[in-house]
Amino acid sequence: VSGGSSIETDVVLPTVTSLIGNYPNPFNPKTVISYKLSVVSDVNLSVFNSLGQKVETLVSAKQAIGEYSVEWNASGYASGVYYCRMSTDNGFVKTKKMTVLK
Repeated sequence: VSGGSSIETDVVLPTVTSLIGNYPNPFNPKTVISYKLSVVSDVNLSVFNSLGQKVETLVSAKQAIGEYSVEWNASGYASGVYYCRMSTDNGFVKTKKMTVLK
């Protein structure tokens, strides 16, 4: 005899770690950067200017398998090209170009 009901849900976990990129792009002043983790990882997601200088760290944490999104507000930065770089402790590194238009 069962005292409860079971609910089945289809949860699809990412099979590859990836930096999807940002939307919208170009943007003013906010954009959302999305990424997926296929394994538990220490994630670092940072924004760099066109000179390669880090201007902001958006994520620096251990995260579980799944899909993530983080907003970047560039209202304090000049128009131009910026780069979002994601790296994990298991060797994944990817960079995407973003454009701020004001």
